[in-house]
Amino acid sequence: MTPVDLLPTAPALELFVRTFGGPLPARVAVAPGRVNLIGDHTDYNGGFVLPMAIDRHVAIAYRARGDRRLRAVALAFDETREADLDALDAHRGEGWLAYVAGVAWALQQDGARLCGLDMAIVSTVPVAAGLSSSAALELAAARALADAAALAWDPVRMALRCQQAEHDFVGMKCGIMDQYVVACAEAGSAVLLDCRSLESRAVPMPAEAAVVVMDTGMARSLVGSAYNERRESCEAAVATIAASVPGVASLRDVSRAQLEQALPRLSPSAHRRAAHVVEENWRPVRMAEALARGDLGAAGREMDDSHASLRDLYEVSSHELDLVTALARQHPACYGARMTGAGFGGCAVALVQADQADTFVADVEPAYRDASGAPGTLFVCRPVAGARVVTGAA
Repeated sequence: MTPVDLLPTAPALELFVRTFGGPLPARVAVAPGRVNLIGDHTDYNGGFVLPMAIDRHVAIAYRARGDRRLRAVALAFDETREADLDALDAHRGEGWLAYVAGVAWALQQDGARLCGLDMAIVSTVPVAAGLSSSAALELAAARALADAAALAWDPVRMALRCQQAEHDFVGMKCGIMDQYVVACAEAGSAVLLDCRSLESRAVPMPAEAAVVVMDTGMARSLVGSAYNERRESCEAAVATIAASVPGVASLRDVSRAQLEQALPRLSPSAHRRAAHVVEENWRPVRMAEALARGDLGAAGREMDDSHASLRDLYEVSSHELDLVTALARQHPACYGARMTGAGFGGCAVALVQADQADTFVADVEPAYRDASGAPGTLFVCRPVAGARVVTGAA
């Protein structure tokens, strides 16, 4: 298995010069996408998650301007857009520029004095696949804006500002997981994150294991989708249980017994959503422990159980996600597989034997394409470090 370095600094620099002219920027901000190994829809419920930053990146070549304007060109959308730093308002974000302008807005809300920038954006993170292309764009923008303005880089604080941008500028009520791992990840490790306390620890990936992302080729959209409806169901369940159980602030605080006691007072859908979260919340902890002791079979079983819960209780899987995970589990190199991210399409993830990872991809990818008729893609990924600034020659 040969890791692929997809750090797209050179294409970003080329796009910058082609769009804005010389001189060549000396620095490029990069931020990785992420795959969540386990723990979906637990982050906004105060629970645990186990994501991993992957070797697919957003790169932003940037140069300071003498005024207060942001000019950004995105290769993927073949367009250049502008924003005025003095005219950014919450709930005004539209399109891909909202993720850049929203970060600038959030930093200014936090008291930062920013300067205008010209920015060229190139990404190797698949869009609308559940691999956090938006968080990668946000954190790359934050690194560029902070570096140009000589702001101190606090990764946790910057993750929170990027989450604020997505909440109040883009209009997506996401949890903190994506921004946190994209900002804070360490090379070679996943991140076990307590989304309530924001305490985390690195979980080294065993050398015998490989992570394979399985893109179904079926894009999904979250803003204005059933994602917010699922979140509202969880909040409704918390409110119902908290009325009779002191100290319940989120589903993190609810036991299986307490949930069952509240069953007569919950709608069937709210009970199913809560039942998933209550059990899913502890799977990241158990999987991290399994990885630490090298028990890949136990880690894989947690992934399989997670997928069944997301499919049957949270109801965010799809035909394609169910198909690709079933095909993955049939392969002798696979320990476990599950959908990953918010669902409604996008990607699944498999834990496989490292020395059989290429064979796994070569076998499962065509089998999925034949069975689904969708242009699915599988790729092996490795855990990388979080958002950073590199020299233009890197």
